[in-house]
Parts: sequence; C-alpha cells; structure tokens
Amino acid sequence: MNAGKADVAERDNSRRRSFGIGVRLLVAQALVLAAGGTTTWVVATFVGPPLFREHLHMAGVAHDSDEQFHAEQAYRYATAISVSVAVGVAALTALVVTAYLSRRLQRSVSEVSAAATALADGHYGIRVSPPNFGEDFAKLSRAFNEMAQRLESVETTRRQLFGDLAHEIRTPVSVLEAYMEAVEDGVKTLDSETIAMLRDQTRRLVLFAEDVAALAEAEESRATIAREWVDPAMVIARTTDSAADRYAAKHVSLKTTMGKLPLVWADPHRLVQVLANLLDNALRHTPGGGTVHVTAASDSEELTITIADSGEGIDAAHLPHVFERFYRADTARNRDRGGAGIGLAIAKALAEAHDGRITAASRGRGNGSAFTVALPIRPASEADATRYAAATEAANFVAGGPDSPQ
Repeated sequence: MNAGKADVAERDNSRRRSFGIGVRLLVAQALVLAAGGTTTWVVATFVGPPLFREHLHMAGVAHDSDEQFHAEQAYRYATAISVSVAVGVAALTALVVTAYLSRRLQRSVSEVSAAATALADGHYGIRVSPPNFGEDFAKLSRAFNEMAQRLESVETTRRQLFGDLAHEIRTPVSVLEAYMEAVEDGVKTLDSETIAMLRDQTRRLVLFAEDVAALAEAEESRATIAREWVDPAMVIARTTDSAADRYAAKHVSLKTTMGKLPLVWADPHRLVQVLANLLDNALRHTPGGGTVHVTAASDSEELTITIADSGEGIDAAHLPHVFERFYRADTARNRDRGGAGIGLAIAKALAEAHDGRITAASRGRGNGSAFTVALPIRPASEADATRYAAATEAANFVAGGPDSPQ
C-alpha cells in the first residue's frame, strides 16, 4: 500500500514537473484575465445599473417607465458586448505575447540547461549566448560563462599539473630502472659509482616530493601564518648570508642595499622562505661573473624587496606565467639546470598569504630580471588586526611609552 502511495505521489510530482515555463506563463495570464473579467462583470452587473438608473432619474426619466427599461437594456447589452470584446482581445493578445516570450525564454533556459549538462560532462569550452531578456538574464549568462571559463582553466591546469608531475618523475624512475636492469643483467656492477648514481636519482625524487609538499603547504599557509613584529633588515641579512657560499661557488656577486626599514607584521620563517626561493632562482639563471642585487625600501603602507639579477632575462611572452606551477620559460632545461618550476609558485603563495603581492619584470633575453615582493606593514585582516593591536599594546607597555614598535 505504501508503495502504491509512493507511485501516485511520484506521478503527481512528474505531472507537476512536466509543466514548462510556457504553460505556467499562460496559466498565470489566464488567471489575471479571469480575475479582470470577473471584476468587470461584477461591477457592470451590480454597481453600474444603479448608478445608470440614478443618472436617468436626474435626467427626468420616470421610475419604472418604458424609457428607463429600454435604456437599462441598452446599457446591459453595450456593457456585455464591450466587456466580451475587451476580454477576448486581451486574451488573444496575452496568448500571442505569452507564447512569443515563453518560446524565447524556454529557448534560453534550454540552452543554459544543455550547457550545464555539457559542462557536467566535461565539455568546459561550452558558452551560452546573451538571452536579451534584460540585465538579470544578462548577469546569469555572464556568470555561467565566467564559471565555465574558470572550470576550463582549472581543468587545463590540472591536466598540465599531472603531465608535469609525470614528466618530472619519469626521468629519475627511468634511470633507476635502467641501472637496476643493467645490474641484474651483469652489464654493470654494484660499485660505488653505480650506487652514487642510484642515490642521486632517489635524492632527486625525494627533493621533488619535498618541493610539491612545500607548494601545497604554501598554498594553504594563510591559516598557518604565525605573524609577529619582524625586522626585515635582519631577515634579508640572514637569507643573503645563507646563500653567500653558493653564490661564491658560482662566482656570482651578491649585493645588498637597504635604507632604514620599519618593523613589519609578518611571519619571519615564511619571509625567509620567500627570499630564499627568489635568491635561488636568481642564482640559477645568472652565469658566473654576474651580479644579483637585493634592495629594500618602504613607505607608510608597504615594504618592498627587489631581487634583480644580470642573468638570462625573461621574454615578454613568458612573464605572465613565471609564477605558475611547474612553468619553465625554457622547457629543454632539466631539473638540475632549470629547477622543478615550483620555487616561484611557493614565493607567490606565501606573499599572498601575507596579503601582499609579488611581481616579475624583465627587458627580455640577456637583460636580466627583477622580482619584487610588496608586503603591507600593518595587518589587513581582522584577525591579524586583533593580534597586531595586542602586540602593539604589549610593546608600548614594555617600552614605557605610547610609541609604536615602529
């Protein structure tokens, strides 16, 4: 019995769902016309005749006379014909207009529905045309197209990411497999040279896995940023000192220029990570004898740190993509020469986690490049503002005065 009730309910729901927007518009128009016609009939039947009779008496027509009777009959006939014609014309007009609008609207809705189905099936290049039904429908079509475009971009990035991951992993795995087969076949012996090669390839895989993990952590770092008052001069000095030996080994000059810098509200460890990645990138693309120059300046709102090199430079076509994951301007480079293409993406994610930004500039191949990190001196988010106020109050209390720690 319950199953029978469920079937009946399902049929009722299907019947309700079967009425399209065109039928619903027609029903709505019919209800409006019916309400208008009924109101007109009530007024013409119960309100109009007494008023008409009163005017006849005022005009001198005797009560219950033949003149009154014929005048009222003429009034009723004229009213009935007028109302019938008016309602008929209104119904016909409503039918035509509703049919036209509902067809156009149904076509637009069907297009969006079909596009949404295609999008769900993975056809991310689908777009819908503007329905020309006003700004609301135009916003809907623009929002849908923007969503489809973003999904297409995400899907393209996903495919590229998996392709890059496979490419990065394939080379060391292939080398490992080849050496293991050679050892098994007796072509090579498991001597110190072979072991060193195997260790080098496994280390390469480990480093790549660490890079990917670091990127994932950086892109989720907004929730893990531990801000405090940081002296950017000390952070820059610490980072450049750590890189000095690598620069000296490659005979690349590392220079630093800093003015008087204020304290900034940032995570010192993440800031070191950003600068270290930029210094590694500059060293990688600067030949021996070249120069890398670190400069830092500030205004009332931002701290800017620029790392400029005299290295290979970047073509204008590649500049918009240098912060993308696994992107390399020169795809022929191997990991040892060109890196995994993750360091700049990590730097970008960490800079944005500080509510800052990072930009790249270059005048083209052979003209070097410059990467600039801009960080707000004071917090931008409400949560950080609360911690900022507490830290400022504590600093003022320790200092014994109202001055800011800056």
